[in-house]
Amino acid sequence: MAVKVHESKRGKWKIPVIIITILVVLCLVGAGIVLREAGSVTVEGGSVTLEVKDGESTQSVADRLNDMGIVKYPFLFLLQSKLSGYDGKLQPGQATIENGMSYGQILDLLVTDSRNVTKITIPEGYEIKQIAQKLDEAGLCGWQDFYSALNPKDYDYAFLKNLPQRDGLMEGYLFPATYEIPNGATAHDIIDLMLAAFDSQFKSEYYDRAKELGMTIDQIVTMASIVEREAENPEEMPKVAGVFYNRRNAGMKFQSCATVQYILHERKPVLSISDTKIDSPYNTYLYPDFPVGPICNPGIESIRAALYPAVTDAYYFVLGKDGTHIFSATYEEHLAAMNSADPATSVDSSAIENQDSLKK
Repeated sequence: MAVKVHESKRGKWKIPVIIITILVVLCLVGAGIVLREAGSVTVEGGSVTLEVKDGESTQSVADRLNDMGIVKYPFLFLLQSKLSGYDGKLQPGQATIENGMSYGQILDLLVTDSRNVTKITIPEGYEIKQIAQKLDEAGLCGWQDFYSALNPKDYDYAFLKNLPQRDGLMEGYLFPATYEIPNGATAHDIIDLMLAAFDSQFKSEYYDRAKELGMTIDQIVTMASIVEREAENPEEMPKVAGVFYNRRNAGMKFQSCATVQYILHERKPVLSISDTKIDSPYNTYLYPDFPVGPICNPGIESIRAALYPAVTDAYYFVLGKDGTHIFSATYEEHLAAMNSADPATSVDSSAIENQDSLKK
């Protein structure tokens, strides 16, 4: 027998069901909003630096982030920290919170002690003095401390063995790169970091290639430093290296403007004849073959160019008006190229009197 439900009883169930449905929808919407906010915080200006105090609780950090308008739901931040096992494990120091980070990403950042670093970029072609100045300005170490720590005997790397005596012994080996330097690092620590970067980039096959060329590692780095300063375009570096190897093999002087600029302690746009006559073991206008050492800290592209130069019949090059170099096989071609080149070329054309002046 069918059981009939009175309409009055059905009506009584309709209202609670509707209310429950509305509440569920509201909860889902609310949860969606909360999860969206937790998945992508908004930081005015793109980023903000948070200083976590030594021993500071997760609750305190959550409250401060809430006051800063970054974490809108501190309870959810705390819940995530507990579920992740991060509660009470926040590391002291500065942390940069970027716009769009999630609560989870912020927590990952705050429990990482390696974040207590200063990021600094050393460009290719920087000299030691420029590196020292940049580190000093960044507050990482004083330039005097940096210079005091530049003793090859204090570092255990094969490429530092048996360097010829000269000023700036470690010029060329402080590898240009972007470094994350831990706060509190000493000048020795920073130099060791740069030497380690050079060591990792200068592969074992490069040592074999240097022997194949009949050159020391120091000569390779010296050639790379000249190429680095003479050719800003990586695509031209192998050909520029080829020119200097051609000059060397022909018994010609390098006549590299960059070596004279190193002596002058400035990147003088146009060298005078008197500049090219300065008596210095770095002056490749006066002395044949390599200068006494590197003139800057070269990048990996110029190092590769020094190891694997292009095969070319060129003995000369000059910067053209379009920013690329004009390469010439003869001195007459070179003179014609100079006449049509960038007037702001790095050497006064009168400094090269004739082709014979390049020879020993």
